[in-house]
Amino acid sequence: MSTPGPHPGPDGEQGLRLTPFRGLRYVAERVGSLAAVTSPPYDVVVRPDGQRHLETADPHNVVRLILPDAETPEARHAKAARTLAAWREQGVLAADREPALYVYEQRDGDHLQRGVIGALRLTPPEDGVVLPHEDVMPGPVADRAALMRATRANLEPLLLAYRDGDATATLVERTARTRAPLLGTTTEDGVHHRLWSLTDPAEIAAIGTDLAGRQALIADGHHRWATYRRLQAAHPSGTPWDYGLVLLVDTARHPLRVRAIHRVLQHLPPDRALDTARPFFRVRALPGHTLDAALGALAGAAEHGNAFVLAGDGGFHLLDRPDPGPLDRHVPADRPPQWRRLDATVLHHLLLDHVWQIPDSPGLPDEIRYIHTADAAVEQARRHAGTAVLMHPVREPVVRELARQGVMMPRKSTSFGPKPAGGLVMRSLDLG
Repeated sequence: MSTPGPHPGPDGEQGLRLTPFRGLRYVAERVGSLAAVTSPPYDVVVRPDGQRHLETADPHNVVRLILPDAETPEARHAKAARTLAAWREQGVLAADREPALYVYEQRDGDHLQRGVIGALRLTPPEDGVVLPHEDVMPGPVADRAALMRATRANLEPLLLAYRDGDATATLVERTARTRAPLLGTTTEDGVHHRLWSLTDPAEIAAIGTDLAGRQALIADGHHRWATYRRLQAAHPSGTPWDYGLVLLVDTARHPLRVRAIHRVLQHLPPDRALDTARPFFRVRALPGHTLDAALGALAGAAEHGNAFVLAGDGGFHLLDRPDPGPLDRHVPADRPPQWRRLDATVLHHLLLDHVWQIPDSPGLPDEIRYIHTADAAVEQARRHAGTAVLMHPVREPVVRELARQGVMMPRKSTSFGPKPAGGLVMRSLDLG
């Protein structure tokens, strides 16, 4: 179903409705450094190594809240709730005195991204206000819902992309240029983060007016958005569960980076993957044995059609020029041509389902791992004697157009960023 723009909700209002909240933030004097208590989003942390690294960076790292370590799911969620309560009681975390919207800046080399963090009113899909573009799996949604119930908190914001909010963007830029930030820190990946609060009712009202009638694309956080909606449905109307923590970025001012999410097939040896793929793709060994060269070859091949790089045994192989016959037989024909041509579509329906017979199933969580960086994917594949499937990113206009048509891409098809760092500002539902 096409959703060209937002439609009025039950209360007659439409568009994005961003509200201030009392941010829960680390007290700088009570932690080693603000950088040491931050974390990437929970689904980007490479486990277990990345999780251990964050846990040892500082005893109060936010990963202990978003990925608590215990024997059972129930024990994990209860542990996170106890930890959050203890940190608040000890003064490690404290709530801002006034409700605010937060201007958030990330600078990574030459790339600058600025947006606004707030509590977004949740709307049903048919209103066309927030557009998902990827399917979700029930397991992660249930896990995030149980964690949010236990902690009564939104611990990390979603990333939403919208366009042409001139008044909001102007206010964001002016704030970053002229006001002293609440905090500034540089994380170990070299990204510099700054945060400001907006508490002036006139400025907040101007943002509200500007965002009315606009829609946003979920750039990162589909499972958390589904979690917000699930928890909203489980509570009466008019509670804090009607809102969820988001970062809104105007991509007309600050275009997002779009990167691929790679796959690691832990139990598929590279030689078997290559042998079984040869009847369906042209397969070529890539010279040089360097990741940069392999990704360069992938980018060149992707301009002409579906292409993948397979790695894991020390070398790199390019798969391209798929046989049109098997594509027609195994890729569903009831979707738009743009969807049928997606690399993720071809990978999942032809290679994973038919050739390698590794379905993306909730009952087989260890068969396919989703890794956000190519070097980490190659390392994971080598460690497990498996196969890394390196992907080329999808362009944002393709993602947006499919989302407006109501067409879901295969999950983990894209990685938009920079993603907001977890731990800079959180939302406790007990604070409003």
